Amino acid sequence: MTAVPQVNAAGDALVTETRADRARWAVKDSWTIVVQEFLHLVHQPSTFAWQLGMPVVMVLMFVYVFGSAMDVTGMGAGVGYVDYAMPGMFAMTIAFGFMNTAFPVAFNKEKGFVDRFRSMPMSSSAVVTGRGVADIIQAAIDLAVIVGIALLIGWRPGGTPGETLAAFGLLLWLRLALIFVGVWIGLRVKNTEAAGSLFAIAFPLGFISSVFAPPDMMPGWLGAVAAWNPVSSTASAIRELFHTPGVELATSGYWIEGHAVAGAVVWPALITLAFLPLAVRQFQRLGR
Repeated sequence: MTAVPQVNAAGDALVTETRADRARWAVKDSWTIVVQEFLHLVHQPSTFAWQLGMPVVMVLMFVYVFGSAMDVTGMGAGVGYVDYAMPGMFAMTIAFGFMNTAFPVAFNKEKGFVDRFRSMPMSSSAVVTGRGVADIIQAAIDLAVIVGIALLIGWRPGGTPGETLAAFGLLLWLRLALIFVGVWIGLRVKNTEAAGSLFAIAFPLGFISSVFAPPDMMPGWLGAVAAWNPVSSTASAIRELFHTPGVELATSGYWIEGHAVAGAVVWPALITLAFLPLAVRQFQRLGR
């Protein structure tokens, strides 16, 4: 009678050890993908330079070229457009980064690297999670560059150090969620040419938002779309955390705009819950 529990206990211990081994191998496989992605950047420095240079071009173009035509007098005395625009530029740069995910995933699939990974005894989630870790590191570098440019042109965060770190954390939280969107799209498209046309998706995601202007300044239906855009929630949330001058006057009457920090937390969580399983499943279905 006492032998059965002992056998079961040993069996349970064996299962626990196997799961631990699988988790350990999954982490190791994911890190291998991370190293592979950065080695690719070392051998393709032009790609890395483009990813770093694009945010700088966007800041200079939208703040200095188009910003001179923006009227922000309604946001209060002493408020410059750079104060309102820079948090939005941070959010849009982070959001546009999902194209930097989709294109290399599509390239790896087209050139056969993904098939090679699938033929190896590796975790099926490693390609997705490894790509995610690599991209979040790149996003942090991109964010550091654009913040440096913003500081040079006169932007300053007005919040406490904790609030400033929380704002940057929300930006990376959004980027992490959109990574899985990029991986899923990169695995779905037929080739790199199709992945290169993703700007048609990124354009409305970034521009129909509160990045450049409050939704109240837009037509009713367009303002509603912009207000409920996940990029808008993140942009509005970090404006609050940065204590952007006149941000209270710039906040629209939409409910989501009044709860921007909550929206900046919940939207990426919902996107991750939807697209992380889709990305892993799409990887598993390749070649079937």
